[in-house]
Amino acid sequence: MSGGTFEALRGQLHEAATAFADGPGALEGILRGIVDDVERAVREPLEIFPVCHHSPASAIAMARRLREKQPKVVYLELCEDMAPLLTELRNCRLPVAVQAFASEVEGFPADWSPLSVVAPITEASAEYQAIAYALDTPGVELVLVDRSSDHVFQWETRDEPTPSDPDAPAAGEESALHGDAVGVEIGDLRPRFAELEEHLLRHGRVRHWSEWWHQYVELPLGDGDHDTYRQVMLLIGSLFRRLAPGDPHKVRVDEDRERYMWTRMREHLAATGTDPGDCLYVCGAFHAASRVAEFGVHGSDTFTVSPPSGTKWRHGLIPSSHAAIEAQFGLAAGSVSIAATEWAKNLKRTRVRPYRLAGQAGSRPKKALPAPTSAAPTPPADRLTGFLQRPPALDPLDEAELLGWSVDIVRAARRNGYLASTADAIAVFETSILLAGMRDRAKPTPYDFQDAAVTCIEKDSVPGRRDVGRLVEIMMGGDRVGQVGYDALPPLARDVHDRLAPLNLKLQQRGVQRALLDIASRPELAHCSDVLWMLRRLLPQGAARPIMGDRSLGERPIQESWDLALGTHQRALIELGYEGVSIEQVLEQRLRRTAYAPQATAATVLETVEDAILYLRSRRLADELGSHALEVLAAERSVDGAPEVLRRVRRLLAYYRTSEPVLPPWIESFVKTGYAHYCTQLPTAFTDDDATVRQVAAMLGFLFSMESLALSLGCDRTQLELALAQSHPSEPARTALLWAAQTHLGTLPRAVLRERCDDLLANPLVVPAYPRYLSGFVHALEPVPTLADFVVEAVSNAFARLPDRILLPWLPTLITTLRADGRELAPLIVREAGRLFPARLTDLDTWVPPWRLPEEPPLALPAARTDGGVALLAAHPATCDALAGLLGFEGTWETAEPAGTELLARYPGTARALEALLAVS
Repeated sequence: MSGGTFEALRGQLHEAATAFADGPGALEGILRGIVDDVERAVREPLEIFPVCHHSPASAIAMARRLREKQPKVVYLELCEDMAPLLTELRNCRLPVAVQAFASEVEGFPADWSPLSVVAPITEASAEYQAIAYALDTPGVELVLVDRSSDHVFQWETRDEPTPSDPDAPAAGEESALHGDAVGVEIGDLRPRFAELEEHLLRHGRVRHWSEWWHQYVELPLGDGDHDTYRQVMLLIGSLFRRLAPGDPHKVRVDEDRERYMWTRMREHLAATGTDPGDCLYVCGAFHAASRVAEFGVHGSDTFTVSPPSGTKWRHGLIPSSHAAIEAQFGLAAGSVSIAATEWAKNLKRTRVRPYRLAGQAGSRPKKALPAPTSAAPTPPADRLTGFLQRPPALDPLDEAELLGWSVDIVRAARRNGYLASTADAIAVFETSILLAGMRDRAKPTPYDFQDAAVTCIEKDSVPGRRDVGRLVEIMMGGDRVGQVGYDALPPLARDVHDRLAPLNLKLQQRGVQRALLDIASRPELAHCSDVLWMLRRLLPQGAARPIMGDRSLGERPIQESWDLALGTHQRALIELGYEGVSIEQVLEQRLRRTAYAPQATAATVLETVEDAILYLRSRRLADELGSHALEVLAAERSVDGAPEVLRRVRRLLAYYRTSEPVLPPWIESFVKTGYAHYCTQLPTAFTDDDATVRQVAAMLGFLFSMESLALSLGCDRTQLELALAQSHPSEPARTALLWAAQTHLGTLPRAVLRERCDDLLANPLVVPAYPRYLSGFVHALEPVPTLADFVVEAVSNAFARLPDRILLPWLPTLITTLRADGRELAPLIVREAGRLFPARLTDLDTWVPPWRLPEEPPLALPAARTDGGVALLAAHPATCDALAGLLGFEGTWETAEPAGTELLARYPGTARALEALLAVS
C-alpha cells in the first residue's frame, strides 16, 4: 500500500530503519507493514473501534465516540450465544461475568466436563459502555459476532497446561469466583514475544506489564481525541501481532476468530441492509489489525462456520471481582482496582458522561440525546505522526493527593497492627517522589506509591492478615465484588431465596450470617431446615454450615443453628440452576448419577439410598436405588467396601424396623444376597493379602448380625459353617479372627480358645507376634461383641506373665497396633475392663480375676420320682378343670394308669434302642 494519509510517516520510518539497521531490510518491512495495517483499518467503511480489556482510556474514548456518532448497529467481540443475558446486567452490581456452562458434554472428551466459559464485565470497560448504549437507546441493535461458547472448546487443545503468570495474584476466595472456567476477554492486548515485553519493562523502569500499560498508554491517551486514540491502538495491535512468535495453534485460532466475526457482520449487513457507515465494530486492537482475506465488508466469503456439537449449553450471570479478573487473565494484583480508580478520575477531569443501564444500582435517568448531525464523512487525518513525535506531557505533582495517600496508608497500617507514625507518612511521601524521579516521571503513579509504602512501612513480619501492598490496593479502591440481582438469578436460586424468606435474613449479602431455627415453636421453619440440609449437600463447604443440629435417620429436628454464606457462594448457587429448576430435582439427578456411575460400589449406592431418605423423603427413589445396590453387590469381586456396607445396612434396617410396618422387599433381598455373597468370598478373604483384617471382620459382622433375618428369608446356615471350615489363614490377626468366629458358632469352646492363647504366651518364638493376635481379637468385637471379656483377659494375661525384658520392647507395638486397628472398638474394651477390675486401688491386692476362679460343679438334678404328678392331679382336679374350661374342652376323668417310669420298666426295649442310637452317633 503506497501513498495515502500516512505517506509522510512511511518516509520517516524508512529513514529510521536505514539509520538503526544499517540499511533497509526486515526492520523496514515490519515498520512499513504496521503503517499499512493502520491505514487499512482506518479506511474500512465499517468503523473499527480498537479497545483493550478493562482499560479506562478505552472506556472514556468509547463513551465519547458513542455520543458523537450514535451508531445504529454495534458489533461487539463477544460470544454470540451470550446475547440474551446482557439485558439482565441492569439487575446486577458490577463486576459480574456472563457464563456459558455445560455439565454433560457431547462431542468433547469426557474428562473436559464440566465446560465453562466466562466473560467478565466491569463498569470501567469499553464493552460495558457499548452494551449500555445499545440496550438503552431506542432503535440501536447490539450484535455479538465472536465465536460461540461451543466453538471456544472446538478450537481448543488441552495437550499441555498453560503456565501461570508470575505477576498473577495468589488464589483466594475472591480470586476463585470464576472457578476453572475458560476466560473470554474483549481486547487481549499484551506482547506475545517474551523478549519484547522484557525490553519494554526494563526500559520503562516498571515491574510488570499492567504498570507499563498504565504509564505509557493509559495516561497519554486519556485526553486524546478519537482519531489519535484509534490510530495509536491500531499501531500497538499491529506491532504486537507482527512481533508475535509463530505458534501455529494460536495464529490459527486468532485468524479463525477474525474470519468468524467478519463473516457474521457481512451476513447481518446483507440481511438487514444497514449502511456500514452507521455501524461500529468494537474489538480488541490485536484483531483490529487483521490481515486475513475475509477482513472488511468487501472481504472474501470463503470461511465456513463449523456446526456446533451436541452439547447443551446453559447461560447465566455469576458474580465476579477485581481479584478474579486479575487471576483469570494474568494481570498484576490490584491493577483492575487501580484502573477503576483512574476511570473515576478521568470522568471528573474530562467531564465525559458515561453510559449506565437504566435500573442499575447508582444509575441516573438519562437525558434525551440530540440527534447526530449528518455531516459528510471526512477522510481520516494522520494523527499518528504527531503523537509519535511529541514528547510525553509530564503531569505536575499533585502534592495534596499524594499527601492524602500517605496519611491514609499510615492510618490503615496502624489499624492492621503496624507500628507506623507520622514520620512514616513523611517517608512514604518523599520516597514516592524519589522513585518517580528515578523512573523518569514527575508525578508518582499508584505503583510508585505502593513500592514506597512497602519500603517504608513493611517490617520483617506481617502483624495482621494483610500486608502493606494489600492495604494500598484496598485504599486505591479495593477488591470490588459484584452481585447478581434477584431478578437475574435462575429459577432455582430464586426458589431457594423464596423458601428461606421466613428466616428474615439478607441472604444476598456477602459474609456469614447466623440463622436460628426454633422448629418446636415455629413448625413452618421445618421447610427451611429441609432446604438448608439439601444446600449443605449440594453447595461447597461453608455455604451452609450447621452449628447446632443433626439430620439422621428416624430423628426429627427441634432446634437448629446455621452459619449461612449464600451471598459469598452465589456462583455455586447459580450453577445449580443450570442443572434443574429446583434443588430437589438437582439432588435426585446427582444421586442417580452417583449410584449409576461405572465406579459405584455397593457402599456408594447405599449412601445414595440413605441420602434419598434423609433429604428427599422419597420412598420411590430409595427403593429404586436400593434395588440397584443389590445388583452392584452381586457383581462385586472385592471386599473393600464391606465395613461401609455393614454400617449403612445396619442403620437402614434400624430405620425401617422402627418406621415401617414391614421391611421393603429390596432390603430383604439385599440381606439374603449379601449373606450368600460374603459366605462365598469368606475363605478367599481370609488368605487374600489385599483384604485387611477390618474388612474380613466386617464380613463376619454382616453374616452374624444379619443371620436371623437371612435364615428367616430362606438362607442356610450350613453355608457359613462350610465357609469357616474352608478358611485357613496364616496371618496371626486373621487366625485370631477365625478363632473368634468359631467360638461364636460353638465349634470352638471358650476353654480351648483360652488354652490356645496360653500356648502362644508360653512359646518364646510366638510372643513377638502376640499383639497381632490381640489385634484380631479386637476386630472380632465387631461380629462377636460378647468376646469383650476374653479380650480383656488376653491382655491381662500378657501383662501378668511376660517378663519386663520381653514386655517393655513389646509394649509400643501393642499400643500402636491397638491404636491403628482398634480405635473404634477400644471404648468397648475399656468399658468391659472397668466392669471386671476393682473400682478401688486398695482392693487390687486381694482381687482375683474372674477367669482364675475355680469352676463351680454343675448343680445336681433331683432324682426322678416314681410317683408322678398324675396322682396329685387326680387328688386335686380343680386346676385341670379350670384350664379345660378356659380352653373350651369338655371331658371326664379316667382311672390313672401306671406312672411313666413304671411303664418303661415293664417295656425296656424302646429305651435300649434309643441308647444304642445315641452311642453310634
